[in-house]
Amino acid sequence: MDDLDRLAALHGVATAYQPAEDVTLRVPQATVVAVLGRLGVAAGDPQAVRAELGAAEQAAADRLLPPVLVGWAGAGPDELAALPPGTAVRVALEQGGELPWGPGLPLGVHRLTARTPDGRTATATLILAPDRAPAAPGRTHGLLVQLYSLLSERSWGMGDLGDLAALADWAGRTHGAGFLQVNPLHAAVPGSPTDPSPYRPSSRRFPDPVYLRIEDVPEYAACPDREALARLAARAGELRRAVLDKGALIDRDAVWELKRAALRLLYAAPREPARDAGFRTFREAGGSALARHATWFALAERYGTDRAQWPEGAEDAPETARDAEFHCWLAWLTDAQLTAAQRAARDAGMTVGLVHDLAVGVHPEGADVWAAPDMHAAAATVGAPPDAFNARGQDWGLPPWRPDALAASGYAPFRALLRGVFRYAGALRIDHVMGLFRLWWIPEGTPPAEGTYVSYDGEAMLAVLVLEAHRAGALVIGEDLGTVEHGVRRALARRGVLGTSVLWFERDWQGDGQPLEPADWRADCLATVTTHDLPPTAAKLAGSHVELRDRLGLLTRPVDAERAEDAADTAEWLAVLDRLGLEAKGEEAAVRGLYAFLLRTPAHLVGVWLPDAVGDRRPQNLPGTWDQYPNWRLPVADEAGRPVTLEALTASPRANALLSAVREGARTRTAPPGARPL
Repeated sequence: MDDLDRLAALHGVATAYQPAEDVTLRVPQATVVAVLGRLGVAAGDPQAVRAELGAAEQAAADRLLPPVLVGWAGAGPDELAALPPGTAVRVALEQGGELPWGPGLPLGVHRLTARTPDGRTATATLILAPDRAPAAPGRTHGLLVQLYSLLSERSWGMGDLGDLAALADWAGRTHGAGFLQVNPLHAAVPGSPTDPSPYRPSSRRFPDPVYLRIEDVPEYAACPDREALARLAARAGELRRAVLDKGALIDRDAVWELKRAALRLLYAAPREPARDAGFRTFREAGGSALARHATWFALAERYGTDRAQWPEGAEDAPETARDAEFHCWLAWLTDAQLTAAQRAARDAGMTVGLVHDLAVGVHPEGADVWAAPDMHAAAATVGAPPDAFNARGQDWGLPPWRPDALAASGYAPFRALLRGVFRYAGALRIDHVMGLFRLWWIPEGTPPAEGTYVSYDGEAMLAVLVLEAHRAGALVIGEDLGTVEHGVRRALARRGVLGTSVLWFERDWQGDGQPLEPADWRADCLATVTTHDLPPTAAKLAGSHVELRDRLGLLTRPVDAERAEDAADTAEWLAVLDRLGLEAKGEEAAVRGLYAFLLRTPAHLVGVWLPDAVGDRRPQNLPGTWDQYPNWRLPVADEAGRPVTLEALTASPRANALLSAVREGARTRTAPPGARPL
């Protein structure tokens, strides 16, 4: 191992990686140097590398404790056993007070101080977490939906939190659903056009007020300018009708323009004293994080997201303070409606309730990066290396958290992020959960295929996640599809984090490649037939997704070969259904049969992709496209592509037949003999 390799290893930067067990690829040296530079490590020439390496090795030799220690269920960190005999160790508790290190310390994030007999001292963040995240309350089923895509006759051009509560009530009361999973509801970057992807938000810490149900804001009834509100509602009705009747795409920007105008009117309306007191309490609890978030939105809406264009002194200007208070108020309203939606889900009998989705990262010009620039690596983004689905690799355009900065902060940003999302969640889905352990970094100006992996302290990240889930009493679901580092799935399962199993990918890849029998599926997972990034089930059964990719020029080999392979894949699964005595003839029957298959597995959670209930054939997102396909802007539609309202969906014979079958199957299912744990 040469000096650059040793230096990179000390900072968690990979100089080689394995895309497959029998393949090792070397990372370009320029990438290693560039990534080290993003971590503040100069490695541009051999002399600089030797100097940095010597300093890093000396610091490691002199270090008494690492910056973060992890203990599970009160068991001490291994690093404490390596301290010199006679070292005094005390713990300043998160809850207040101080105790000597020993059994019985409470769970939490504490501050540990060690003093050796010869007078050396060291401090570290101590994370004491329970052994496992909360377990699923029995085996249950639920719905998966992109909220913006489900319009009701009341929503203002896209699905909202009132629609979410109504859907949860119907799914729970009518079909016994135990959960309802939604897309990330993180705050988006303002502007026109806004990036429609919910996975590239401005902030993951605070939700997006575009999802507010305007009529459910308490100030709506007291607003003195009823005529102005009526005009805005009428224009919103035109947006809704354009989507439902005329084939228009969901226009988030137009929706927000109308909602923002209405909310300005409601903000100026008289508030009851109790409401004022509640708002003050919310602002105080939000502290500097909420203030910074609201200030960024005030500045971005007035001057744009390019911070170089903001006037000097704009952050402290009176108009910025006034606008920031308005954005604090929006955060308060959104928090309240999200809490009400979770309550509606629980009142409808859901054992889990709402499942929220945590995106991998944030927009480089968004609020989170502005509020904490030192936490994010400059001039770098995260993505994925080349794989069977994308030979060029992927660049998601998200600046990564710096692992060294996270550790130095005691993972404070991660803790705050989780605590915020868990406020109104019965479970949390972690997109690309492998990012707790490593992320594929791409230096600016580098092709995605020439990036490299940067390691994170997976043990510490996992401990924070399990601790916050325990405090919230919520489940954790990891999206662990794609290339997964060896041992990661086992580590997640050991800590009670459920995985994600998608039917079309569940084959015996270590053997004959045939579809896995129900008993061979893992139990610790959310099982589903498809996802927002894959074809709806009707499209997969018909093979129409191959035709779509061919029309858009996304295929890398002849279309006939793609058709044949896809048809063979589908036929194998339908043959499995037939052998097991499950429905397989005809589209609707086959969709029911595939979900019935999932109910034969031991999976703790079974998720029904809501568009499958009405025969929708259009994916919500088509990876590999940008403007060639209307990603994240399609309403839920029937088999003919006609948009379906929430009211029509709940009355749909096809939807009710599928969900009734799933409910009946969930009532009678038992885990197959010999069900495989992870």
